[in-house]
Amino acid sequence: MKKIALFPGSFDPFTKGHESVIQKAIPLFDEIVIGIGINTSKNYFFELEKRQKHIETIYKDVANIRVTTYQKLTVEYCQEINARYILRGLRDTNDFEYEKAIAQMNLQISGIETVFFMTDPAVAPISATIVREIARNNGAISSFVSLSENLLG
Repeated sequence: MKKIALFPGSFDPFTKGHESVIQKAIPLFDEIVIGIGINTSKNYFFELEKRQKHIETIYKDVANIRVTTYQKLTVEYCQEINARYILRGLRDTNDFEYEKAIAQMNLQISGIETVFFMTDPAVAPISATIVREIARNNGAISSFVSLSENLLG
């Protein structure tokens, strides 16, 4: 059976911190699905299509990565795509405490394990929230987001 992992998030935007998590996970899984979750009650800064194209461009030459969108519970989507693992990145202890609670609930309701990766120290301070604020104010985000022209163009 293939080892499939889902890396879920809104990825508004997909940052270099997210990339560091994927780079660490690539050798461990047969397939990684980067799943852009859609929450209709959220107002996103970057359009869904631009977020998806941005991520697809980054991984266009990586055969075992695909980018999808979904609108349901993450564990339900895992079951739909036969993913037995959820990937999550941790920047600090605050992330850990928050992610631990979600991981334990997901495991209890579905049996799906969460695998945590620490982001590289060089990119750990990057926050999508802060990157959005910089972009809103016409600041340069290329230090924090690869190929930002796919998002902004």
